[in-house]
Amino acid sequence: MVNKLTLIDHIQQINGSAPADWLALFDISALNRYLEHLQYSLEPRGRGSTWVRQAETPAIVTSESDI
Repeated sequence: MVNKLTLIDHIQQINGSAPADWLALFDISALNRYLEHLQYSLEPRGRGSTWVRQAETPAIVTSESDI
């Protein structure tokens, strides 16, 4: 089992702009999903390149302003 700090390190190797303190707010499951998504993004695009969104991850997220 990979620990949280290892996942954060792997994520930052791909996405250096993601702050460790912000990533630490997420649970291991979410960090695993994000790392997997980042790894797929490194592959060449085309017919063989696929990424399947997990069912618990919303496809569309919105927010409403308080105004």
